[in-house]
Amino acid sequence: MKLHLQSSHLTRTLVATAAALAVTAGAAACSSDTSNSANDGKIVAVAAENEYGDVLSQVGGDHVDVHSIMSNPDTDPHEFEANTDVAKQVSQAKLLVQNGVGYDDFMEKIEQANPSSDRQVINVQKLRGLPDDTPNPHLWYDPETMPAVADEMAKILGDIQPENKAEFTANADKFKVALQPWKDALAQFKQQHPDTPVAVTEPVADYLLKAAGANIRTPETLEAAVMNDTDPSATDVEFQNKLVEDKQVKVLLYNQQVTDDSTTDLLKKAKAAGVPVVGVYETMPEGFTYQDWMLAETKALSDATANGTSTEQLSK
Repeated sequence: MKLHLQSSHLTRTLVATAAALAVTAGAAACSSDTSNSANDGKIVAVAAENEYGDVLSQVGGDHVDVHSIMSNPDTDPHEFEANTDVAKQVSQAKLLVQNGVGYDDFMEKIEQANPSSDRQVINVQKLRGLPDDTPNPHLWYDPETMPAVADEMAKILGDIQPENKAEFTANADKFKVALQPWKDALAQFKQQHPDTPVAVTEPVADYLLKAAGANIRTPETLEAAVMNDTDPSATDVEFQNKLVEDKQVKVLLYNQQVTDDSTTDLLKKAKAAGVPVVGVYETMPEGFTYQDWMLAETKALSDATANGTSTEQLSK
């Protein structure tokens, strides 16, 4: 998978608006009151994706006013278009959290148009020490990501509000404890269903699948092509179809937010063959916390493997 293609895929609808955003964001920065007093003493923070926004809310508690830019699980996040409201939110923020790896390049465009010496930025890619050519940008599915992010959030929030530093640290520790049921579920799946063969349409949940010990049979070249909105090779498509039609896999996982004719056709083939399907999300579904969401996805994988149960949409 080629990550620079992911960047192009994500931002293909943003290029036309970049210049307008730069002008509007600059005006917003000049005209807006960015002081904490304008927000009842709360730190204004913006997360590019709502999964990071949720963790930020858990760590910051009542002392942080969090805005999540991409938060609708019923839409394709790759088609997201930043607008003037987004530019204004970013220009006012004291802390920004973004994924990196080309996934949310629109954030950097707005930040560059509105430089601020008072603003802190958490780039999760850089925090994890990952190169720009990291093939899978869906870092929040990696069990190692959010504990590191939560600690960094607590550190920066504590620097901004030293009087609440201990509370931020305690909140981050509490969040990490709350991740344990998910980690236990991953370990249990790995023990009970080792090397489970699965097929995927995109690498959305690949980090989770690898942590669970699953065997991803789909060619990486096909995953990358679908993720980047390009046509996979006929050879890869034939291989993928046979995985499902011949029941060579226990589960088919697909990007619930991004479907096209080829995905719909593959889902039909899976249902006809009796292969359970599981929908995975790029944006955290409504009503979930991050830890509940990851646990729910893992349970759906387990139910599909053990019981043949399909979960196309997560619900509380």
